[in-house]
Amino acid sequence: MTDTEQGEHDEQETGGARKRPFPSAMTVLAIVTVLVWIAAFFIPSGEYQKNEAGNPVQGTYHRISSPLSFGGRLSNLAMSPVNGLYGLLDAKSGQVSTENDGSLYGSVGVFFFVLAIGAFITVLFATGALDTGIGRLAHRLRDRGALLIIAIMAVFALLGSVEGWSEETLGFYGLIVPLSLALGYDRMVAVAAILLSSGVGVLCSTVNPFAIGVASAAAGISIGDGIVLRGLMLVVLTAVTIAFVVRYASRVRTTPDRSVVGFLPGDHDVAAESADEPEPLTGTQKAALAVTGLTFALMIFSVIPWASVITGKSDAAAYSWQLDWSFPQLAAMFLLGGVVIGVVGRMSEAKLTGTIISGAADFISPALVVALARGITVIMNNAKITDTVLHALEGAVHGTTSAVFSILVFVVNLPLAFLIPSTSGHATLVMPIMAPLAAFANVPKSLVVTAWCVSNGFMNLFVPTSAVIMGGLTLAKVGYDKYIRFILPYLAVMFVLICGFLAAGAAIG
Repeated sequence: MTDTEQGEHDEQETGGARKRPFPSAMTVLAIVTVLVWIAAFFIPSGEYQKNEAGNPVQGTYHRISSPLSFGGRLSNLAMSPVNGLYGLLDAKSGQVSTENDGSLYGSVGVFFFVLAIGAFITVLFATGALDTGIGRLAHRLRDRGALLIIAIMAVFALLGSVEGWSEETLGFYGLIVPLSLALGYDRMVAVAAILLSSGVGVLCSTVNPFAIGVASAAAGISIGDGIVLRGLMLVVLTAVTIAFVVRYASRVRTTPDRSVVGFLPGDHDVAAESADEPEPLTGTQKAALAVTGLTFALMIFSVIPWASVITGKSDAAAYSWQLDWSFPQLAAMFLLGGVVIGVVGRMSEAKLTGTIISGAADFISPALVVALARGITVIMNNAKITDTVLHALEGAVHGTTSAVFSILVFVVNLPLAFLIPSTSGHATLVMPIMAPLAAFANVPKSLVVTAWCVSNGFMNLFVPTSAVIMGGLTLAKVGYDKYIRFILPYLAVMFVLICGFLAAGAAIG
């Protein structure tokens, strides 16, 4: 789904004073762009020798003269977003420019992939199939409280893991809050069932294109690398999350006085208001859901390096039936999938094309964020300071075990996840630095991607600059302070489990 563009709120007035909103992802990355450009005047240029795979060879770093004049540095700054989109890397000079002959360095593949995902999801929502399907599920299980919580959380976690389901959850508070109250629970149960389930799904992203997809592309690996570990984390951490919420729900239902948020006037009278049964799924909506399921199943199948997974060898030769798709193929698949959904949904030509255009337009912001973040790495690359930064970090991780290194990647990215309010922007910015460090710590790049992903997802479970968190709490009429008090024990448990999984992943290799 779209990135969690934190802090893009309208200014709110409280007690006559206006709160200054947190800068948008675009603003933050623009500031970082200028700061990195200035820093490049003071950070010495240097480079590593590279092996056949293009990875830096430990111990070969050496200083070099800066290849850029002052005019070149100004051009580097001005052209950074453009180079970040479709700049080409010259093999001899190592410079990135749109005028070069060489390999693609820019993120145009990811850029178009994001737009294609936006078109696909918008067409799906236009059919009403997903909203109706979840509404029917919730109503069918309305008399079985624990089962309802488990079903909703399992579905939301799966959606979060495969397509970044987060902002879309805001549309379900009007349904799930009344159901929660009608079953004798409080509003926190509804909040936790929605926020924590989708949040843990994004945290354990398996093939989420906006997290794992972008990070894997920036790290130069397949989106399917590391999927086994992330899949195992998804199962275990989702089970822990569901158990945490169900335990609290059972406690509140038995002893309402133990509710963290209490009850508002009229909360106990909601049962009658929530009894209306949603409209049944139409034949076209069922077909749209079937196409959606097949599309995501094909995506998962197409990106998994099956030979490596089955044989356990990272360099195993691909099977003849193995697709090994990347962003160009996935973008084409989602664009075609959106058209198929529109056709089976009986949309007119004008409505279908308009919806596709509208969907791509809605996703232009995260797509531009990817290009802007990639532009920052172009500035560092052309000034030849990337390897210098890498060399400094090499000294910091030298001598650490692979388990400690993987946990350090997780911890270091926690504040960065707060400061860079965009999942894809964060990934594109840090992966060119973090991924090469994996060679020095003797861990696979996929583990660095996973460690980054869980750090980003962990922070987005509670940061007050998240539109998903604050919007959901507002819709449910739950205070942020009470939400934090509720999830603190859960966060502590998750932190320990995440570190354990990363350490185990490093040990296995």
